[in-house]
Amino acid sequence: MSILSESSPLSLWTTVRSVGVLNVACSFVALWALVKVLRALRWRLKTTQLRGPPRTSFIYGVSHDVASSKDSGGMYERWAMEYGVAYMIPSVLGQTRIVLSDPRAIAHFYARETWTYVQTPLSLALLETSIGRGLLWSQGEAHRRQRKALTPAFSNAAIRKLTSVFYDSAYKARAKGAWDAAIESSKEGDTVIEVQNWMNHISLDTIGIAGFSHDFGSLDGKRASVTEVFDTFGNNQKASAGNKVVILFASAFPIITKIPNKRRNLVKKLGVVMEEISNDLLIRSRREKDVNMSEKDEEKSIIGLSIKSEGQDGELHMSKEEVVAQMKVLLLAGYETTSISLTWALIELSRHPDVQTSLREELLAFGSDPTYDQLKANLPYLDAVVHEILRLHPPVGEFTRLAAADDVIPLSEPVRTESGEMTDSVSIAKGTLITISGAAINRSSAIWGPDAKEFKPDRWLTEDGIGGKAKGVQGHRHLLTFVDGPRTCLGKDFAITEFKTVLSVLVKNFVFEMRDGPDTPVEVVRGILPRPRVVGEDGIGVPLKVCRYE
Repeated sequence: MSILSESSPLSLWTTVRSVGVLNVACSFVALWALVKVLRALRWRLKTTQLRGPPRTSFIYGVSHDVASSKDSGGMYERWAMEYGVAYMIPSVLGQTRIVLSDPRAIAHFYARETWTYVQTPLSLALLETSIGRGLLWSQGEAHRRQRKALTPAFSNAAIRKLTSVFYDSAYKARAKGAWDAAIESSKEGDTVIEVQNWMNHISLDTIGIAGFSHDFGSLDGKRASVTEVFDTFGNNQKASAGNKVVILFASAFPIITKIPNKRRNLVKKLGVVMEEISNDLLIRSRREKDVNMSEKDEEKSIIGLSIKSEGQDGELHMSKEEVVAQMKVLLLAGYETTSISLTWALIELSRHPDVQTSLREELLAFGSDPTYDQLKANLPYLDAVVHEILRLHPPVGEFTRLAAADDVIPLSEPVRTESGEMTDSVSIAKGTLITISGAAINRSSAIWGPDAKEFKPDRWLTEDGIGGKAKGVQGHRHLLTFVDGPRTCLGKDFAITEFKTVLSVLVKNFVFEMRDGPDTPVEVVRGILPRPRVVGEDGIGVPLKVCRYE
C-alpha cells in the first residue's frame, strides 16, 4: 500500500533542482512567448489591418515622437488626412494602436466606454498610485455606483449655491491688493504679472472650499503641501522628460509605475494631506445629517453633499478610501484643468485685443455680477469665448482605451486597408488599444472648416458658425474636451461656471497684453497636464502686462 504525502516547499525545490533551474526558467519563457504569439495571431486575424505612419524608432514606434511633440493633435490630424479617419500607429515594443478621427466611430466608442472599452493597465496603475480608486479609476459597476453617489453634488441647484465661492476667490485675488498695489507703484500705470501662478492660486482655493470645505489659503500667501506637489510636477522639466520615457516603457510593463521615485513620494505626501482633510470633512458632514442646520451653515461642498446623501440611498455609501480618492480627483480636475484654461484665456485675449474689448463691453453693459442662471443664458459672448478656449486648448489632449471584447466600429466614410481594399467599418479584437485625440478632433480642419486653428469666438454666435461635420461630434457643444458617453466629465457645469465667473471679474477690472507684443511665442510644456509657457521663461511662466480698466 502506497502512502501519498503532500509535497513540501523543500521537496518542490529538490524537484526543481533535479530538473534544473535554467530548464524551468526556459520553460516559463517559452510558455510566455507561446501565449504572446497566439494572442498576436488572434489579434491579426480578428482586427482590420489599417494603414498608418511608419515606425520611427525600433523601441518606441512613433510614441516618443507624439509624446515629445509640441502639437500632438496636429500630428494625429496630419496622419488622418494621409491615411483616413481610422488608421494604425506603431507603439512601444511592438504594440499597435488604432486611432479614430471619425465622429461616427467616436460616438460608437464612447457609447460603449467603461464596459467594452476600458482603462489600460498603465492608466489603472498610474491612477491608483496618484489618486486612488476613485471615479477616474473605477470601471463598470463600480464606476456607475461612484458616479451615482457624486451626481447630486453636481446638480444645477448645488452649483448655483457654489457660484458665490467662485466670485469670492476671483475678488480675493484682487482685493488682497497685490495686483492693484503693483499697478499703482508703476509710473507707466501698468505692471508685469506672472498670471499662471495666480490662476493656480484662484483654482486651488476655489476647489478646496467648493470641493471639500477646506481653505488652502493660497491667495493669502500660505504655502500648502498640495501646492508644492503640483508645482514640483510643473516646474521640473528635466524630471518631466525622464518621466516621459518611464511612462512610455510602463505602457508595455505597468509594474514600472510601482518603482519608488520622487514623483511617488510627492503623491504619497498628497495622500496624507488629503486624508487629514477628509477626516475633518467626514466628521462634520455626517454630524450634520443628525442635526438641523441653518441654510447659511449647512454643508455645500461637493464631497460634503455626497456624504450627506448616503442616508437617502444605501447604494450611495462611499468608503473612507473612496472619499479620499474622490477628493484627489476633484483636486486634479478642479485645480489643474481650470487654471490651465484660465491661463489660455488670458493669453488669447492678450493676443486678440478686439475680442477682449468686445467681451469687456458685454460684461460692463450687463452691470452687476451675473448669477449662475445669468452666466448660463444671458452672456452669449462670454459663453463663446469660454467655449472657443475649450475647443482650441483642451486640458487633456488624448485618451487611450483597451478593448475588453471583440467589436465592430462603423465609419461615416470608408478608409483603405493595408491590403488596399476599402472598408466602412473596423473590426476590433479583444486586447486592441484605441486612441482618440480630442485636441485633433477639436481643431480638425476637416471637421471645423478652414479656420479651425484660429481663435474665433464668433463661430459660436451664429447658426452656420459650426459646420455639418462638427455637428456630428457628440460631445458637449460638439467638443471632446469633456469626452462623452458614460464617462463624460461629471463636473463640466461646475468647471464652466467657475471659468466664466473668474474670467468675467478679471476682464471687467483689468486690461491684459502680452509683455513682448501680440506675436510673443507660447509653447506647451509637460506637468501633470500640458501647460502653456511663454518661450524663454522658466518653469511655467506666462508674464502679461496688466493695467486697471478705468
